[in-house]
Amino acid sequence: MATNNEFAVIKTGGKQYIVSPGDVIDVELLGNLNEGDKVEFDEVLMQGDTVGTPTVAGVKVTGTYQGLKKGKKVTILRFKSKSNFSRKVGHRQQYAQVKINKV
Repeated sequence: MATNNEFAVIKTGGKQYIVSPGDVIDVELLGNLNEGDKVEFDEVLMQGDTVGTPTVAGVKVTGTYQGLKKGKKVTILRFKSKSNFSRKVGHRQQYAQVKINKV
């Protein structure tokens, strides 16, 4: 963990992340962005010792979009006995990879 004021808790995509400068995080998709675009997170719930109610006013976390990343494959199996029914489906969730530049 970083020192006192070098970390923050941000909220994006319905999830909360503890970030500090230099971290690379995988968040829910952020829309149409190209690699190298700047990303700004406005919903900062906590920065260092300052806790927001619900957010800290005037604080933003900036980062750089680094592209898409696919998550781990999840296999879904459905089976019903005595009726000759079975189905197998796979899914890989896509995430946006963001490198945190400034807290």
